[in-house]
Amino acid sequence: MGIFKAYDIRGIYNKDFNCEDVYKIGYFLPKLLKTDRVLVGHDCRLSSGEIFEYLCEGINDGGADVYYTGYSTTPMIYFGTATGKFDASVQITASHNPKEYNGFKISRTGALPVGYDTGLAELEKMVKNGKIDKPEKKGRMINYELKDKYIKFHKSYVPDISNLSIAVDCSNGMTSILIKDILGNKPHYLYDTMDGNFPNHEPNPLDENNVKDLEKLVIKDKCDIGIIYDGDGDRVIFVDEKGKFIPPDLIIGVIGKYYLKREKGNVLHDIRTSRAVSEYIRSLGGTPYMWKVGHAFAKVKLREIKGIFGGELAGHYYFRDFFNCDSGIFASLIVLNVVSRIKKEGMTFSSLIDSIRVYANSGEVNFKIDKKKEAMDALKDETTSKEKPTAFYDFDGYRIEFKDWWFNVRPSNTEPYLRLVVEAANEKMLQDKLEELKKTIAGYIA
Repeated sequence: MGIFKAYDIRGIYNKDFNCEDVYKIGYFLPKLLKTDRVLVGHDCRLSSGEIFEYLCEGINDGGADVYYTGYSTTPMIYFGTATGKFDASVQITASHNPKEYNGFKISRTGALPVGYDTGLAELEKMVKNGKIDKPEKKGRMINYELKDKYIKFHKSYVPDISNLSIAVDCSNGMTSILIKDILGNKPHYLYDTMDGNFPNHEPNPLDENNVKDLEKLVIKDKCDIGIIYDGDGDRVIFVDEKGKFIPPDLIIGVIGKYYLKREKGNVLHDIRTSRAVSEYIRSLGGTPYMWKVGHAFAKVKLREIKGIFGGELAGHYYFRDFFNCDSGIFASLIVLNVVSRIKKEGMTFSSLIDSIRVYANSGEVNFKIDKKKEAMDALKDETTSKEKPTAFYDFDGYRIEFKDWWFNVRPSNTEPYLRLVVEAANEKMLQDKLEELKKTIAGYIA
């Protein structure tokens, strides 16, 4: 089944999967995670209500009780999993995908993610081949109040924002149900009602086209910062006071300014992250650790290295203070703390970002290509034959570093793309290197 991905289960409902598949996922989940209690929440997608009914029927027939929260952000379910000591939880969501998609993010004890290598492959086999028996004892449906506790937890991290003008875009997604209770009515809000049609823009803030309305609002209302959440609230993207989109990896440095002032420790970043970020983290007294892309990998690694926090180019930020999980709202509170503090010192958000961003960076460039491995190996061979690398990493595609530039090339875990990031000492070198690499890749595009 093509819906079982590296980090979650996802596809177009009633095309890639149907109500029978949903029932089976629910039925076999308690067996997979050996539990009789499952926490379940869902987003506002048009199919989420129907999927919720079939999933819960399956879980109950599998002999487990469903503790249901109703409308939830994905981080809210992580919070509930950790604080309620659940051994299994499901958030029904397709995160930032277009409206016809839906899926499941599954977590186990301690809100650790269940990825393809840590349970989803086994669940896929069960769904395909497992036998469904009539239940000896059917599980119950139990209403589980989580929202108020979740809001209270976040409010303890809200900084003094009285000196800030803030713009917030909820993308008609799940942060709409929480954000005003946390930040109050002072910010300028955009698209802050739930709507599974996502009528204003797709709930994917990583696509800069979806951030344009926020950028305009920041300029019009002379805001100090713009914040935009994705559909299920686990990711966040920021805009500076000039209405400029901030590359998400640079925000790792901003968060470092908050945490590393308080204590020195380990900071996780993914293999695509700018060299400028690790240098900035070191300058603050932190120790940067590089790892694979993806929340299922990051959450495990952050625990392993006993990290304070971590971040990814996709706008996921993970916090020891948030059960080693990602939360868009939590990340935005930490960033607001820093922006409020630097404003008192006469510094703008853009000037802080400029102090971190010291190299020219391409961002992630995507190529639709079948011969991914061949293209990656060609890039590796051609670049290393011309220049001796200063560092080489191959745990998620290749990251090959040279004295004045580096690149990462990796196959997407979620889409049919080869993804490339290039960074160089200056813009001219960046464009030259990018063109060279693009020419090599072009030879493998059918």
